[in-house]
Amino acid sequence: MTESKLADRRLSLLWRTVLSLTLGVILTQILIYAWVQRSVTTHFDHMDSEILTHAAFNLRQRLSNESSDPTIATTNPPSIYNSTAELDYELKAIIANEDGKVLRSMPQDFYSALPQDFSLDPLWQRSSEQQFSLTIGKNHYRAIVIRHSQKLALIALPVEVHHQYLAQFNRQLSWILFAITLLLVSIAALSVYWGFAPLSTISAKMQRINSEQLDDRIAVQSMPRELRPLAESYNAMMDKLERNFDALSRFSADIAHELRTPLASLNTQTQVMLSKPRAVEEYIEQLHHQHETLAQLSGLINNMLLLAKTQKGLRESQLVAVDLSGLIAKLVSYYEWMAEERNIELQVIGEFDSVRGDESLLQRLFANLLSNAIQYAASDSVITIMTSRLETASDLKNNEQNDSQAHSPQQSITISSRLAMSMTQAQADKLTERFHRQQPLSHSQSGTGLGLSIAQAIAVAHRGSLTVRIHDEEYFEVGVRLLALTL
Repeated sequence: MTESKLADRRLSLLWRTVLSLTLGVILTQILIYAWVQRSVTTHFDHMDSEILTHAAFNLRQRLSNESSDPTIATTNPPSIYNSTAELDYELKAIIANEDGKVLRSMPQDFYSALPQDFSLDPLWQRSSEQQFSLTIGKNHYRAIVIRHSQKLALIALPVEVHHQYLAQFNRQLSWILFAITLLLVSIAALSVYWGFAPLSTISAKMQRINSEQLDDRIAVQSMPRELRPLAESYNAMMDKLERNFDALSRFSADIAHELRTPLASLNTQTQVMLSKPRAVEEYIEQLHHQHETLAQLSGLINNMLLLAKTQKGLRESQLVAVDLSGLIAKLVSYYEWMAEERNIELQVIGEFDSVRGDESLLQRLFANLLSNAIQYAASDSVITIMTSRLETASDLKNNEQNDSQAHSPQQSITISSRLAMSMTQAQADKLTERFHRQQPLSHSQSGTGLGLSIAQAIAVAHRGSLTVRIHDEEYFEVGVRLLALTL
């Protein structure tokens, strides 16, 4: 219950993606803001430093000239500017002697704005020839104190305009970055929503899945490239589901059909016997008929159970070493009497190696194959049982197993015979279908139609394969491949 509540509280994939993108954009914008702020501040500091340096140079020259010719101080107006650009910044200066007495102020009203206890000597001792920040009243300056010709001079550059510009620039930059962030997040949210829209299509199709609508597929080409593997996997899953469901439906219908006939026969026979008193001999004869019918039903049910068992596959622990040579020899010895009745010879060619599998199931597999071969072979013919070991890539290239099994050594067993009645490859392909019966040579040879189906299921359960081939519509060949026992 707690896990369910936690799952309900989790944000959707859309919101998680949007929030991640939003966080990334905001962090990026903060870095951009800090970098621009630092760049602009550095630019103003560098520009102010150059102006103060040039002003200090000009003032030194002025003081040098005054030392050599005192009349210059009275004939020329004092100036510390070297360009009209620097004049725009309204540089201010105070010149004092060694005793701290102010000799000159540029402009004249600058000195009056200073505190009464203002002195250049402490500023010189603290930051001689080094630029520093200075606050006088509400005004902010970038200043420097220099010494020349036994005089101290303070040069101050007002930076209020810089502060005002930076404040306005920061406001504008913040609004611009906020607008860009909002725009990028909106575009990202819309893009993510459109990008996830195909998932809604897949979800809707999955919700519509039912036993009567298994043919609904996703148009892979209409999906984004990233979602195409998901769409292809969904279509492949639906193909398998549809095939399996159709097979299950056919199997259920076939079972009902196969069980209906013997049960109806039993019911009819019972009703006939109960319609009037009968002689003991008639009851005994009828019981024999019912016993045969029950034996047929029992065999059919056992075959269906075996088929269901093998279709689940075998566990690794069930695969043990099976002496295929001894198993085939025992089966050949058992079926020789059946073959001799029709002058059919069973011929074994090759040396059978051991394979990995379940011995009882493999015995059932080859028993079914030999029984069918004898049943449909022509009289006075030879049934050949031939084996070979497949190990090279060229030998295994036609194997229909997965990649890991395709490179494992296998034992190939081929049972071939000449047919009593011609058969096409199309007819042979249907022999492995459940309850499919080929026309028997006699009524006594009629079976349940599950022989080759069971044989194929057993082969597949052993991670092998079973194939049926017809040559010249006269020669019948069944090939079985099983995993060979590796030494």
